[in-house]
Amino acid sequence: MSEKILIIGANGQIGTELVNALRNIHGAEAVIASDINDPAYAIRNSGPYEFANVLDKDNLHHIFEKHRPTQVYLLAAILSAVGEQKPKMAWDLNMTGLLHVLDFAVEFKVAKVFWPSSIAVFGPHSPQQQTPQYCVMDPNTVYGFSKLAGERWCEYYFEKYGLDVRSLRYPGLIGWRANPGGGTTDYAVHIFHEALKNGKYQSFLSANTALPMMYMDDAIRATISLMNAPANELSIRSSYNLAGFSFTPDELAAEIKKHIPAFEISYSDKDPRQAIADSWPKSIDDSYAHKDWGWQLEYDLPKMVADMLINLKNVI
Repeated sequence: MSEKILIIGANGQIGTELVNALRNIHGAEAVIASDINDPAYAIRNSGPYEFANVLDKDNLHHIFEKHRPTQVYLLAAILSAVGEQKPKMAWDLNMTGLLHVLDFAVEFKVAKVFWPSSIAVFGPHSPQQQTPQYCVMDPNTVYGFSKLAGERWCEYYFEKYGLDVRSLRYPGLIGWRANPGGGTTDYAVHIFHEALKNGKYQSFLSANTALPMMYMDDAIRATISLMNAPANELSIRSSYNLAGFSFTPDELAAEIKKHIPAFEISYSDKDPRQAIADSWPKSIDDSYAHKDWGWQLEYDLPKMVADMLINLKNVI
């Protein structure tokens, strides 16, 4: 059976790269990109595009009815830092949008749904080192508890309706093709732009704030690998822990200095994103992903830094 894949939130940091990857695999016409905003030129002109608002139920229903997707990737969300500025809007978009998509996926018999969770589901009482798949989860941000609630809904729809929903708890994601969307880990993208343009960067996180991160190439590969895995081999229907590598702003800056020796980093005080970062894990145990669907990381910190700088030089 040929696939018809709908990506909702295609203009974002993940969506921009996922559209391109899936069109390369399945063909341009098989992947319908959609977003509430005007798309990037490359997305709109390389295949089908729809304007979609996950909170507009009639509009969304029309898109499902028109395209009859076999797979849906729901990426539309308000992230951690922006969510703290607009908490009720973040809850409404992140929760109501998910429920609309899950309901339509059941109605139109969608074969598989992907929905991203986050390390934000963990909180100050979760183990911070090698945070396990199952542990205390007490998120203290709107983004975090919307993701935790979303995980429960995904598993509920799998158990109650047999809907094949799959999910990853992404760490901080670093890529060069699109700008990040207002998360606590965004510094790890901004720092590269500033290093190349100005030779210096002021971090909003402290020098020794360790957080789990992942290069976007690995994140896209993990997403597609999970979606391609046989359903009977998946033991988790909430969301899989996914680990990349952990580093601090100071360690990232030191790696950048190997390529740009004059680069300088400084640190700001009392940014509200620091408290969010302090409540998150410092490293993640993703052994279930290794065991269930053979996940293997390709990029470490040195390889990621080198690749980011090579590619960004061509687009800045």
